[in-house]
Amino acid sequence: MENYIDSPMDSQMNQTASKTQVKEFFTAVYTYMFMALVVSGVVSWYLASSGLFSEWFLNQETQSPKMLFYVVAFSPLGLVFLIQAKLRSFSLPALVGLFVLYSALIGASLASVFLYYSLGDIAITFFVTAGAFGAMAILGFTTSVDLSKMGSLLYMAFIGIFIAAIVNMFMNSEWLAYLISIVGVFVFTGLTAWEMQRLKAIAMDTSISSEDKGKASLMGGLTLYILFINLFMSLLHLLGGRD
Repeated sequence: MENYIDSPMDSQMNQTASKTQVKEFFTAVYTYMFMALVVSGVVSWYLASSGLFSEWFLNQETQSPKMLFYVVAFSPLGLVFLIQAKLRSFSLPALVGLFVLYSALIGASLASVFLYYSLGDIAITFFVTAGAFGAMAILGFTTSVDLSKMGSLLYMAFIGIFIAAIVNMFMNSEWLAYLISIVGVFVFTGLTAWEMQRLKAIAMDTSISSEDKGKASLMGGLTLYILFINLFMSLLHLLGGRD
């Protein structure tokens, strides 16, 4: 009768294979996230530096947003719903294409930061955001505490922030904007830790097919990108001095 108990060498090989799979999964996740950040950054900087943002999206007399700005600002929300709805039926290349389009539209709507904040403030805030994001990502990956209940509460808070931000687009209240930014810092950093724990569970689940894991890595990259952008904007409003 054969011995089915793994030898120490077999156990070590299985552990290495598991770590390799997790590493490959998160490499894909962060590749998608960084790709989206680059696309958004390039589009945002180009539209601001070329003057196209002001020409296309702002009324030249009043400097108030045109209707096209609101279309571009809210269309990414529809794209997220489309990606989620077609996650199983669309191919991975098609989903990647929608993701690139999403990040380009986000970049277009965020080009205004180059008009209101200095490059120094934007750069400093970006590095602060990267540090806070990285710390919470490590915490979420390494902690043994179940963050699922916290995640549910934070997503409810995220929805509240989103609604409040839409209302404030028309109210233009400075104190409400600061309140949203302060709450947003806590919500988005907390959600980053929760999302990393969730993605770790997916990466370690051997019952998920490679195709589904490929799509899950894209969704993970999309979610982390959204959290990073929102954390960056919250911190920029708090730390940056408007020109």
